Amino acid sequence: MNTSRHWWMLFGAAVSGLLAGYVALVYVSAEPAPLQAATPSRVIVVAARDLPAGAIVTREDVETVAWPGSAIPEGIAQQAGDVVGRGLIVEVRKNEPLLAWKLAEKEAGGGLSITIPEGMRAVSVEVDEVVGVAGFVLPGTRVDVLATVMPGSDRSQTTTRTILQNVRALAADQRYQQEIQGEPQYVTVVTLLVDPDQAEALTLAATEGRIQLALRNTLDAEEVATSGRRIRSLLTASSAPRAAATPRPAAPVNPERVIESYEGGQRTLLRFGPGGGR
Repeated sequence: MNTSRHWWMLFGAAVSGLLAGYVALVYVSAEPAPLQAATPSRVIVVAARDLPAGAIVTREDVETVAWPGSAIPEGIAQQAGDVVGRGLIVEVRKNEPLLAWKLAEKEAGGGLSITIPEGMRAVSVEVDEVVGVAGFVLPGTRVDVLATVMPGSDRSQTTTRTILQNVRALAADQRYQQEIQGEPQYVTVVTLLVDPDQAEALTLAATEGRIQLALRNTLDAEEVATSGRRIRSLLTASSAPRAAATPRPAAPVNPERVIESYEGGQRTLLRFGPGGGR
């Protein structure tokens, strides 16, 4: 009985092995399923190098690269001919895709004019190195404009006030200018983006007084109300006469001391020092 059962177990194991071998053979010999076709890439146009705002795009400024997937940004250029000859409204970095909103029409040309938004104006003012915040006023930075004006001939009425806030600088260039003695000197010209009302205020301040640029954080857009300052307000705190200090009474030398004592209900005062006798 045990022998018969043993043989049945061996037979079952052999059949299982043959079945497993057959399944493996079928799996190996079967043809592999074709891979799912990947989404084809598309060709787009990117900048071949850093390009400044106002530049006219040339063929050497761009190159085409493969953009994988189907998520293509709206307005992207797919041929170099779509962008060559057009001016850049904004600055473009190397390998950055060229989108339609970053480019002016071909008829618009290039230069500063195409970077000015509709309804705005670009006003240039001459400033020295100090007024220009020691060279840190660069295109894209934001500044406040302070004007110092002396009405009439009374210097005490000279007033400084912030007339413009959070103004964007479009350009900052240097050029030569002759002094009265004929010596050449550098003069920095800063171009600011303003609206028509601000353009009038800026021009008047530069003509009738002196302007100063205050560099500000580009993320700080808050406007602060100020009342301006006159020379008189600067001198008030420092020139006002100080109140005379009230002299303290001198402490008496060897002050009199009194000791009170009681003996049998009788009060006695003992004095020491001046007039005390002891």
